[in-house]
Amino acid sequence: MKKHSFRAIFALLLITTIPAISWVSASKSHLKFFDSVGDEGGEKSKTTTANTSSSAELFVQHVNSVYEQAGLAESGLDQDVFKKALVGYYNLKKSQLLSAQKAVITIIDFSKKSSQKRLWIVDLANNKLLFNTLVAHGQGSGLDMATSFSNQPNSHQSSLGFYVTSDTYQGKHGLSMRLEGMDKGFNTNAMDRAVVVHGADYVSESFVKTHGRLGRSHGCPALPTDLTKTIINVIKGQTCLFINGPEEKYNSNFLDQNIAVSNFISTSNSVQASI
Repeated sequence: MKKHSFRAIFALLLITTIPAISWVSASKSHLKFFDSVGDEGGEKSKTTTANTSSSAELFVQHVNSVYEQAGLAESGLDQDVFKKALVGYYNLKKSQLLSAQKAVITIIDFSKKSSQKRLWIVDLANNKLLFNTLVAHGQGSGLDMATSFSNQPNSHQSSLGFYVTSDTYQGKHGLSMRLEGMDKGFNTNAMDRAVVVHGADYVSESFVKTHGRLGRSHGCPALPTDLTKTIINVIKGQTCLFINGPEEKYNSNFLDQNIAVSNFISTSNSVQASI
């Protein structure tokens, strides 16, 4: 009888001890993810925060990696401007506004003088700088420096923001490429204003030597004539073009970093899955 009682007591102790051991083990396994374990909702919140932070860090690493590998610092492109452009690029991709076949981005920084090479075209698939050259701003925006920007017809000013490159045509400047402005209130009149990419004789090193600055357009990002055809053929057909400038009032729905990070992570996962 005593043996039976002892066995019963031992079994009862064993049953109550095993869950306790399991709970302690489980709690210890979560210590590396949480500073303190609260309720279930708290754990989920902290897990989400950790994942979001990790994804954001991966995105920043990606931006830095492309920036370094493409030698963009040496070419004079500001890293913050590049990051802003890349955030917009991934937002546009998320909205399915960009070509799936062309991973290139064009960046124009009108916070620099016209005598400087302030246009960059980057191959994001190979982390390579394809072009770094001169580009003109609009007559109404300023002389050597572009200081005023407008979306209004007949302003002859440049317009800031994100564009998607469109189709090409032969105009008075030869081969030209239309641009579709994406930022409401800043560049959405680009088509109506005939703001296009074209070549111009006043965009050259020789013009700078003579006049101390480039000539100016009616609002178009005008290029050196010897590069126009090559550049247009590279960036035409739904690629991202971003124009940066010294304008504090500029804002864009395409500068949502959370969307950019999410699209970057999903794109990266898709690439890894296909390997």
